[in-house]
Amino acid sequence: MAYKHYFEEFLSEQPIKVQNKIYKILEIVEFQQIIPSKYLKHIEETEGLYETRFSLGSNIWRVFCFFDEGKLIILLNGFQKKSQKTPKVEIDLALRLKSEYFKEKKERK
Repeated sequence: MAYKHYFEEFLSEQPIKVQNKIYKILEIVEFQQIIPSKYLKHIEETEGLYETRFSLGSNIWRVFCFFDEGKLIILLNGFQKKSQKTPKVEIDLALRLKSEYFKEKKERK
């Protein structure tokens, strides 16, 4: 499940080959009991923020996500990685979206 429009916008901007790769990785994350860290990795110094990781050729992409109620993966923003380190601005956006999600969920109850 994607939160708001960020993931869909990111996905729609990608070439078909990249979209197919994203779907393949998300399928692995959804259906595997044990997910290899090359596909899903916890972001250090965050509480429960993860990134799905994938590459095609020499290009690298990341999609941030988190778990809700232990199972549900909520997809946030995605980006093409162009440097060794994940940009802080991308992590900050993902953390802000995660906070918004839980705030909205709490308000619905």
